[in-house]
Amino acid sequence: MRSGVYKWLVVGMLWFICLFNYADRQAIFSVFTLLKDEMHLTDFQLGIVGSAFMWVYALALPLAGIVGDRVSRKTLILGGMLFWSLVTIATALSTDYWHLVLFRSLEGLGEAFYFPASMSLISDYHGRDTRSRAMSIHQSSVYAGTVLGGTAAGYFGQYYGWRSGFYIFGTLGIILACFLVFTLKEPRRGQAEDPAEEPLGHGSIRLGQAGIGTEILDIFRTRMVLVLMAVFIGANFVAMVFLTWMPSYLNRQFNMSLTASGLNATLWLQVASVLGVLSGGVLADRLVRRYPGGRMMTQAIGLFLGVPFLFLTGWTLSALVLVVALLGFGYFKGLYDANIWASLYDVVKPERRATALGFMNSLGWFGGAMGPIAIGWISSSMGSPTKGLSVSLSATSAIYFFVGAFLVWGIWKYMRNPSAHTPIPVIAPIEK
Repeated sequence: MRSGVYKWLVVGMLWFICLFNYADRQAIFSVFTLLKDEMHLTDFQLGIVGSAFMWVYALALPLAGIVGDRVSRKTLILGGMLFWSLVTIATALSTDYWHLVLFRSLEGLGEAFYFPASMSLISDYHGRDTRSRAMSIHQSSVYAGTVLGGTAAGYFGQYYGWRSGFYIFGTLGIILACFLVFTLKEPRRGQAEDPAEEPLGHGSIRLGQAGIGTEILDIFRTRMVLVLMAVFIGANFVAMVFLTWMPSYLNRQFNMSLTASGLNATLWLQVASVLGVLSGGVLADRLVRRYPGGRMMTQAIGLFLGVPFLFLTGWTLSALVLVVALLGFGYFKGLYDANIWASLYDVVKPERRATALGFMNSLGWFGGAMGPIAIGWISSSMGSPTKGLSVSLSATSAIYFFVGAFLVWGIWKYMRNPSAHTPIPVIAPIEK
C-alpha cells in the first residue's frame, strides 16, 4: 500500500481508538442523576468522581510521554486501550461511592498513555504541510466520542440501568484493539521531517545525550512552550466544566430527560467543534506557510470569538438561544483544539514530542480537574444549585478572554522572527 494512502489510514485507525477513549470517559456524566439517587451522593461527591479520572490522568501523563519517546507507540496505544476498556467494564460492577472513585482513577491511568503516543505517531506520518489537517481530523473523534458516550450512556441508563452502557463500550473497545494489532504499524521517528527545517524554539540536546531530567528541562526552557501550556490549562478548565456539568444543568434548568440532556449537552457543542476543528486545520496549514506562528494565530482567533457564546450559555433561559450559544462556542473551540499539539510540535524536536505532550497535557488536566470540583462546590453552597451552575458557565467566558490575550502576547513576543525562538539559556552539564 502506498505510503501516501497509509498515512491517512493511520489517522482513521487512531480516530476510532480515540472515539472510544472519549466515549468511555464521557459516559459517567450522563448518569450522574442515577448515581446520585442510587448512592445518595452530593454534587460535591459527584464532582470528585468526575475529577478522580482527571487527577490520575494528569499525574500519569508525564510518565506516559517519557515512555512514549522510548518504546513502541503502537504497543502503548493498543495496550492502553485494552486496559481502559477492561476498567470501563469494571466500572459497571460498582456498588459503593469508593468503587466509582477507584475505577475512574484507573480509567485515567489507562487512557493517559494514548495521546502522547498517538500524536507522536501521527507527526511521523505527516510533515508540516499536512500535520494540522491530520491532527484536526483526529481531533474530530474527540467530539464524536463525547457525543456517543454522553448520548448512548444517557439512553441506556434511562431504559436499561446506568451499568449497561459501560458493559457495551468496554466490550467494543476490546474487540477493536485486538483487530488493530494486525493493521497499525510503527513508523520511524522523525521520518516526516524536512532535514532543512528545525522546529522553531528547539533546544540543543539530542535524545540520549543527557539524562531524562536534562531533556525535560530542554523542553521547558523554550519560552513559547510555556505560553502554550499556560493557555491550555485555562482552555481545558473551561472544557471540563462543560463536559462534566452541562448534562446536569440541562436536566435541572430545562427539565430534560437523561437521554435528552445527554444528547443536547454534547451534540450541538461537539458537532460544531468538528466543523471548527476541520476549518482550523486547513486555516492553520495555510497560515503557517506565511507566518511562523500561523497555527497559534488560528488558536487565538478561536479563543476570542468563543467568548460571547460562552457567556450566553449560562445567561440565557431560552433553549433555542442556548443551542445557538453551544454551536458558536463549539465551532470556535474547534479552531483552538485543531492546533493544540501541532502548535506545540512547531517548537519541539521530533524525538521529544511525546514527552512534551505528556507534560503539557498533564498540566492542562490538572487545571481541568479543578473545574468539576469548583462548580460542584459553588452549586452545593448556593441557595439554588441551578443558579450556581448558570453563573459558573457564564463566568468561564472571562477565562477564555484572558488566555486568548496571553497567547497573542506570546505570538508577538516569541514567534515574529527566528532570533525570538532562542531557548531560555541554561548552564550546560559538565562532561565527565
